Amino acid sequence: MPYCEVGSRQNATGDANLNNGIKIFYRTYGQGPTKVLLIIGLAGTHDSWGPQIQGLTGSVTPNDDDERRAADGSDNEAGFSGGGIEVCAFDNRGMGRSSVPTKKSEYTTKTMAKDAIALMDHLGWREAHVFGHSMGAMIACKLAAMVPDRILSLALLNVTGGGFECLPRLDRHTLSIAVRFLKAKTPEQRAAVDLDTHYSKGYLEEYVGSNTRRAILYQEYVKGISATGMQSNHGFEGQVNACWTHKMKQMEIELIRSAGFRVSVIHGRHDVIAQIYYARRLAEKLHPVARMVDLPGGHLVSHERTEEVNKALIELIKASEAKTEPHDWTNLPEKSLGWMATRMPLIRKRTDEGNCVSFMRNMFEKLHLYLLYLFGLFALAFENARRTFRSIKPARIGHSIT
Repeated sequence: MPYCEVGSRQNATGDANLNNGIKIFYRTYGQGPTKVLLIIGLAGTHDSWGPQIQGLTGSVTPNDDDERRAADGSDNEAGFSGGGIEVCAFDNRGMGRSSVPTKKSEYTTKTMAKDAIALMDHLGWREAHVFGHSMGAMIACKLAAMVPDRILSLALLNVTGGGFECLPRLDRHTLSIAVRFLKAKTPEQRAAVDLDTHYSKGYLEEYVGSNTRRAILYQEYVKGISATGMQSNHGFEGQVNACWTHKMKQMEIELIRSAGFRVSVIHGRHDVIAQIYYARRLAEKLHPVARMVDLPGGHLVSHERTEEVNKALIELIKASEAKTEPHDWTNLPEKSLGWMATRMPLIRKRTDEGNCVSFMRNMFEKLHLYLLYLFGLFALAFENARRTFRSIKPARIGHSIT
């Protein structure tokens, strides 16, 4: 199996204590001069990129499976007949077949971006198109800011800015999902809650033949989770820590904006995990090199709207190769950044109005965060109480025996 050991390649950066012995499992697909690195999100494996791997290379058969690859000669959706694109997808540390460090401090988007750089070095890739989903998009942002000269284009799917922006909308639906997620202990329970997390309700209730998509996907999810196993506590808590501590500084945003490559921010407007408001705000910060692609889908919009997502990714690759000018690439209004930049000094002078708006916005964000924090404490207390009750509850005998 293909692995990349990241420790020896990152000792010089001062992260030896975080990376010694860490191995990243990866797979490559397709052949050609165009290189694409796919970075998956929280609790996902490289297999989650299946629809995009198929669309970009024409096959989901990995290159190390020579016998099967020889029998699969289909073309890809991009029109690169003969396999003009080579894709690499991998399992982030803490998930799948990659190493699972035990300390939360060993999981940050910067550290995981260095894993990706080590993998590019391992593959001999000087440059690549980098596409990330959710947490993987956060990692991709860090990667692009760290080595902008090695990025050909950047696609950010269902992304947020990290920290409190990772928190979902506070409503009955998301609270129900959170409780079910905490209680899920089996592949069947996890599969059921994952469906509501990943897809929009309308999509799940559509019929394909005599069954709903929910019923079909449920069986696939149970099979997939059973095969890979439930994510370990160390891996899950570590990856959550990476999301929570992620933040893009203004200097990093400027590095991406000035690097010369194009960016696509792709988001499902019904996403219950990553709110589209924050994705759009990030796209506006990256104006004029960014384009916003708003699709009617959920958090896993790459599966729900495969054709549209693949088309957007292919357009990004072709725009990069054609060196499309920023004003021809972006679909964001000029005032998204430029107008605000020129008006900022005037706005700052209006201290009373400006401070009031800023204060109210901060108050609402803190209130949202506080309510979610309280709910998290309640959910954890409920779970601990339930476990304690089970441990001290006396066994019933007599009439219960039949």
